[in-house]
Amino acid sequence: MKPEQVARSYDALADVWDSDDYPREYGLEQHHRAVAFLRSEIPSGGAALDIGCGSSGRIIDLLLDHGFEAEGLDISRRMLKRARARHPAVTFHHADIVGWTFPRDYAFITAWDSVWHVPLEDQLPVLGRIMNALQPGGVLIFTTGGVDEPQEKRDAAMGPPMYHAAPGIPNLLRLVDEKGCVCRHLEYDQHPELHVYLVVQKPAG
Repeated sequence: MKPEQVARSYDALADVWDSDDYPREYGLEQHHRAVAFLRSEIPSGGAALDIGCGSSGRIIDLLLDHGFEAEGLDISRRMLKRARARHPAVTFHHADIVGWTFPRDYAFITAWDSVWHVPLEDQLPVLGRIMNALQPGGVLIFTTGGVDEPQEKRDAAMGPPMYHAAPGIPNLLRLVDEKGCVCRHLEYDQHPELHVYLVVQKPAG
């Protein structure tokens, strides 16, 4: 699937993700853990970016509660319309992360269940640019498929057609090392499902 097709699929899900039925606690415990790594280096404040922010606003709320200056980015116009209605004071960017230019460096970046929609051949370059956009001491949390080798698939488990890909954990860990970062946490948080999240930190020194 091309990025514009993924955008259309998420346009179709915007109302669902903004409804009271959406599991708003999903992923928040993992984000609190990631912020704790950051606060050992950057005690307060800082800019934070939610990549693939969606319409629910749950992660934006968490970032604001932790004292961040929060921004959101999404490829879906309908997701962003609802996100802006929830948080009119927050800056939101409508863009495909593959070609997006980061406007500044960030203390905290989250890409929860988002970057895995990027075409497989672009995922490692995109994640590398995200790591480059971290401030010294900054933290990135992101999800991926818990596979050893690169894989991609298409399905309609959420209703609309969707694309997922993963470069494989060994390739991800090599990229973290190449970018001068450290993997602070890697967990199969929904085992036996192959859903993995990583917490990556750029050293402060």
